[in-house]
Amino acid sequence: MREVGAWAGQACVGFVRACVVVAVVMLVPAVWVAAVALGIRWGPGNPWSWVAPVVLVCVGTLTLARPVCRTVRFLLARWTDTVVPAGYREAGPVVQLSTGHWWNGYAYERTRRDALLDQKWRIRWRDPANRRDLRFTVIAPFTAGLIAAVPPAGLAVAVLGSGRSSPAASAAGVLGLVVAAATAPYAWRHAGPVAARLLRPSPGMALADRVDELTAQRADTTVAQAAEIRRIERDLHDGAQARLVSLGLTLATAEKLMETRPEQARALMREARAGAATSLTELRELVQGINPPVLNDRGLVDAVRALALDSPLLATVEADVRLSLDPPIESAVYFGTAELLTNAVKHARATRARISLTGDGTGLTVEVEDDGRGGAVVRPGGGLAGLRRRLAVFDGTLEVASPAGGPTRARIMVPCASS
Repeated sequence: MREVGAWAGQACVGFVRACVVVAVVMLVPAVWVAAVALGIRWGPGNPWSWVAPVVLVCVGTLTLARPVCRTVRFLLARWTDTVVPAGYREAGPVVQLSTGHWWNGYAYERTRRDALLDQKWRIRWRDPANRRDLRFTVIAPFTAGLIAAVPPAGLAVAVLGSGRSSPAASAAGVLGLVVAAATAPYAWRHAGPVAARLLRPSPGMALADRVDELTAQRADTTVAQAAEIRRIERDLHDGAQARLVSLGLTLATAEKLMETRPEQARALMREARAGAATSLTELRELVQGINPPVLNDRGLVDAVRALALDSPLLATVEADVRLSLDPPIESAVYFGTAELLTNAVKHARATRARISLTGDGTGLTVEVEDDGRGGAVVRPGGGLAGLRRRLAVFDGTLEVASPAGGPTRARIMVPCASS
């Protein structure tokens, strides 16, 4: 009895999913049918009887192709945990130039809004993924759509047959009910292989996207290095260098006053010693901003623990293993964790945070969770987007789940081998 109940539950769930698959993949063919019906209704004498249907078919297909494919990917990920990569081109940053115009990677615009709109439509209509979407919307209705339509069609035959008294109609109704019940748990599953076959990026497109990604990463790395060099130069010029110059003048003055005014010379020496201590502190902070000594001496886990102790948050660190990674990866993960903690304090107004580090020999995962107000979004040109680009250099990823009201969970994943 329990097995019968479980099978009945699977049949009901499968029937609902089959109906959803039919409604989604048959949306574009429904537009085609509506266009043909419109042309027939207008009649052969109307000059728009063939122009309007063609326009409606083209516009409807191009407009609905991407939403249909996105919905199919979402349903597969929700029902079967099958992730079909979208492979859509991402928009790059929009930069304001010294002339006041905005550069979006394609053209100069007077306002940021115009630059974003122009960039959006250029990327949308030049994206090679459009061919995959169109191919799926044309083929899927005649493959996955027809198979998923079997349970609803069987139920429709059963309902129609039950309303008639003839033996043939009754037999057709019973047969339709049996077909619907037998195929319901399995009919919708054919959408998975079809979507994986038609929507997955081809090797050539994946390679082209990877080349574009590496080119963008190289440009981002160059810009980041130049900005970091300018920051170090500015900090040295405005901080330690100015203090050292002042220290040299103070020592020179003290040297002249040693014999004539020894008390004033000793006061200047005390001032020089305080200035030297301040310069040393500034240099240590500058070095720590470039590469923290604790990261080199103790490793990533202890460096993150030290970071948690210095944070104004009540932060706890959980690490199931001791990791020894390549220095560039350790540095990127360390500063990424530091940025997430800073965002929790500055934007989320959190009071507590939990940091966990896990590694299985093939990759490193760092999760930062805070009790702030949530609402964190990865915006183009923002700090989280910059962190995602820096991690992408190592094929790393950043996932952020931050519903309104919190909590915020950010996960850094970097494929690497620990030693």
